[in-house]
Amino acid sequence: MWNVVNQQISEVLHQPFVVTHKEQLRSCDNEKHFHITNGEQHYLVKVDILSALERFEAEAKARDLLIRDSDFLVADTITIGTTIEFSFIVLEMLPRAQTQENWHDCALQLAKMHNRFEQEMFGLEEDSYMHRLVQPNQWHRKWETFFAEERIGWQLQLLKEKGVELVNIDDFVITIKSLLAHNTKPSLLHGHFWKGNIFFSEGKTCLDNPACYYGDREVDIAMSELFAPLPKEFYSAYNKQFALQPGYDIRKSVYQLYPLLLHANLYAGDYLNQAQKRVNEILK
Repeated sequence: MWNVVNQQISEVLHQPFVVTHKEQLRSCDNEKHFHITNGEQHYLVKVDILSALERFEAEAKARDLLIRDSDFLVADTITIGTTIEFSFIVLEMLPRAQTQENWHDCALQLAKMHNRFEQEMFGLEEDSYMHRLVQPNQWHRKWETFFAEERIGWQLQLLKEKGVELVNIDDFVITIKSLLAHNTKPSLLHGHFWKGNIFFSEGKTCLDNPACYYGDREVDIAMSELFAPLPKEFYSAYNKQFALQPGYDIRKSVYQLYPLLLHANLYAGDYLNQAQKRVNEILK
């Protein structure tokens, strides 16, 4: 495993690289994370089963999008590869030393990224991933169609295939479309924007684990409010820079249903109850 990693990093650096120390970090699901170094360069290596290769490739493309079209600090991809048993991705290791959190700057950077409007359609040229579940990104001209079908309908169908039917999917998709028929333009979204994927390094705001696509910017804001809301300073600064449209609170309930459904598909348990409760609230 590590011989392959050494070889691929060496090819990228155009000089020999040999791991002299590795430390296993906190992992996510079945994906194992390692900090590796040769005494000079430091990298983060994510390791998973062979079939995770497509997910790692999607992550690398999402990182490229953020690096190109935002001012956030994002760890670049060094290399991606496979062994007989595993797939892996090697990333820059950004320092996470104790530093002052600048949520005002984070808000301004997000608003700036959301305000570029360089895409005319909703979606992405390729599917992306959140955790280990695929996010279909077929292009749509109408936002309400994209989110209702490619996000909510998709997750509900995955649950149904597991024997869990929270609601009549066709009818609910129509309801979602009616709630999202507001005037919005495609913004580049981080796609998995919550506190756990935001950190600060050397005075800059850093984003991790992107699941990018072009959509309504309110999706990023709504997701940030779901599990671990960001400081009030962030929301105040964002609204001053790029105010949310009227009716956001209604749409927020819809946008937050998506990560609830995704977690229900991944982990079941109480997430199923939360998803069912949110579906019922939307139907009222």
